[in-house]
Amino acid sequence: MIRLECFFDCSSPWSYLGVHNLQPMAKRLNVPVTWRPVLVGGVFNKVNSVVYANRANPPVPVKRDWSRKDMQDWARFSGIVINNPPACGHPVNSAMCMRICLVLQDSSDTRMMAFAMAAYRALWKDGRNLGHEEVMRYVCAEVGEDPEPLLAAARTEPVKQKLWDNGEELMTRGGFGVPTIFLNGDDMYWGSDRLPLIEHAIGRIQAGERAPA
Repeated sequence: MIRLECFFDCSSPWSYLGVHNLQPMAKRLNVPVTWRPVLVGGVFNKVNSVVYANRANPPVPVKRDWSRKDMQDWARFSGIVINNPPACGHPVNSAMCMRICLVLQDSSDTRMMAFAMAAYRALWKDGRNLGHEEVMRYVCAEVGEDPEPLLAAARTEPVKQKLWDNGEELMTRGGFGVPTIFLNGDDMYWGSDRLPLIEHAIGRIQAGERAPA
């Protein structure tokens, strides 16, 4: 059985692109996806802290400018709006948002992903700060969820620990950012633009080819 896992964080625009585009691809290929909420800031702090230095002082300013164009090209291609930086400023603290994702996931992936996509839009289209509880209430209302029990559950230690554990697992398996997608457990792909490579790899597996060593 072919399976995918996707580690994601709603505070990342590239994660937005990856999650948005992975869903229809997986459906078209009839491949299940296990969604893994993480707090990417915690990952950066441990294994990829150069991200912060590069944001403050881009080593190649022209590449930074090109990257902004590249993101907008991908957003148009994907049919979504990404205002980067968002009106609320960036980075934002997405811990509560990602914990709510975990709480909803206990019920169903469908509810979790509806909330996650609304959170992506709230930040990257509308410029709402995911670190504010009133924004979490707004996002819950957007998808017909009662915010208060979700917020209460998201404050509990088991949910906080689960988010931490997901991030630790991502790093243990070699991940350093989002979106990170694993095909059949150990074939890792990082970045929203790797989806064509994933689809190609799935095609090879379905054709009976062995994965490269």
